[in-house]
Amino acid sequence: MPIRESMVSLKKGLFVTFEGGEGAGKSTQLRLLADSLRARGYEVLTTREPGGSPGAEAVRHVLLSGAAESFGVRMEAILFAAARSDHVEEVIRPSLDKGIIVLCDRFMDSSRVYQGITGNLEQSFVESLERVAINGVVPDRTVIFDLPASVGLERAQRRAGDDNPDRFEKEQLETHEKRRDAFLDIARRDSERCRVVDATQPVEAITAEVLSLVEALLPHGDGTDTSAEEAVS
Repeated sequence: MPIRESMVSLKKGLFVTFEGGEGAGKSTQLRLLADSLRARGYEVLTTREPGGSPGAEAVRHVLLSGAAESFGVRMEAILFAAARSDHVEEVIRPSLDKGIIVLCDRFMDSSRVYQGITGNLEQSFVESLERVAINGVVPDRTVIFDLPASVGLERAQRRAGDDNPDRFEKEQLETHEKRRDAFLDIARRDSERCRVVDATQPVEAITAEVLSLVEALLPHGDGTDTSAEEAVS
C-alpha cells in the first residue's frame, strides 16, 4: 500500500510500547505496525530500549554485552534508568510533543520484570527509578506479546543462529517462565493500559490484532477519540 502524500496531523502524539519475553515477535510486529500506520498517513517514530538515543545506545552495549553484571543488579538497574531518562527526554517526549506516533520496543515494564521480578530488587527501589526515568511519560497503550517461555526461547536461539546470543537469551527456562508470569500480572493489574496478544498465532493474525488495538486510540476524522466513545458505550 503506498504511503499517502498528505500526513495525518495529530494534536497529541501517541505512545505505544511493545513488551514480552524473548522470541515473542515484538520487533517484527512493531515494524509491521509502523508500516501500516505510515501507509495511512501517520508520522511514526520507531525506537527501542535499552537504547534509542546516542547516550542510551552507549549504555545498551554495556548492558547487553554482560559488562555490567559485575556491578551488581542495583547498579545495573540504575544504568537502565539512566538510559531510559536520556531516551525519554531526547527522543520520546519531543516526538510526542510534535504529534508523532512513537512505537517503542520495550520500556518501563521490562525493568519491572527483568530487574524487579527476576533481579529480585525491592519494588520500592524499582518504582523510584521508574518515576525519575520516565518523568511523567507513560505509554498510552502497552501490547504484551505472550507465548510459552520454551517456545519463545527456542525462537530467540534460532534467530541468533551462529551469532552470540545476548545475556538474557542465555538464561535458564525457569527464569523466562517467571518473566512471562510477571508480564501477565502487569497486564492484569493495569488492564486499562495493557493488552495481551497471543503470540502463538500466525503473524498476519497478530498484525491485524495489534493494528486494531492501536487504531482504537486514534482520533476520527472529526477529532473525536474512539477509545473515549467505547468507554461510555
